[in-house]
Amino acid sequence: MIKAITFDLWDTIVDDDSDEPKRAAQGLRSKKEERRHIVWTALNEVAPIDMETVTLAYDVADASFNIVWKELFINWTVEQRIRAILNGLDRSLPKDLFDRVVKETGDMEVNIPPNAIEGVKAALADLSSHYKLCIVSDAIVTPGTGLRQILEDYDLKQYFSGFAFSDEVGHSKPHRSMFDAAAEQLGVQVEEMLHIGDRDHNDIKGPHALGMKAILFTATRDADKDHTTADAIVNSYADLPSAIDALADTSK
Repeated sequence: MIKAITFDLWDTIVDDDSDEPKRAAQGLRSKKEERRHIVWTALNEVAPIDMETVTLAYDVADASFNIVWKELFINWTVEQRIRAILNGLDRSLPKDLFDRVVKETGDMEVNIPPNAIEGVKAALADLSSHYKLCIVSDAIVTPGTGLRQILEDYDLKQYFSGFAFSDEVGHSKPHRSMFDAAAEQLGVQVEEMLHIGDRDHNDIKGPHALGMKAILFTATRDADKDHTTADAIVNSYADLPSAIDALADTSK
């Protein structure tokens, strides 16, 4: 029986990178450019360094992050990512500057957030009256504290009884510990949860391996819809409650 529902955040609750047009409209750098500029600015306060060198070190650290994230299912914290960049440059920062870089990097998507996906609030309000809800999401660059703030700012945090963010759990999806953390917070068994997300490998096959049901959500990203093993494919929040009800009926 389905007793709880877990949600991915990126491209499931919020539209990933929908903040980029907002940044452009304000005359700001892209997130990628700004992250590198933050590090470069801090380093220059200690000793001069050219932007090209910082960019190269950042790109190498990002490549390393992606390998660790996708192959070992570990999501480096913002602090770890910045330390990897500094190590590559054989440079260091005083604690106050280091802390500033970490905060400015982690706050970017909080200060200018991606858009909440249309219909999400009404769907969560409906579902939370029938099921326990939990976010199960990789943090990537914005830490769990910032992701909670984004949910709070959109008045969505109230509907969730738990949060499993990769920087806090210590692993990323589809590692079992992410879903175990959700189950523990909700007081249910892992196989009593249904997961909703946009990526077949992380959000469908990962939960399926644990005995869960899973729905592929394609409202903003549908790249996996033609090869998914999902129990259902849903492309809007208006259709989500009925799809969950249908799966709940078959699980009884």
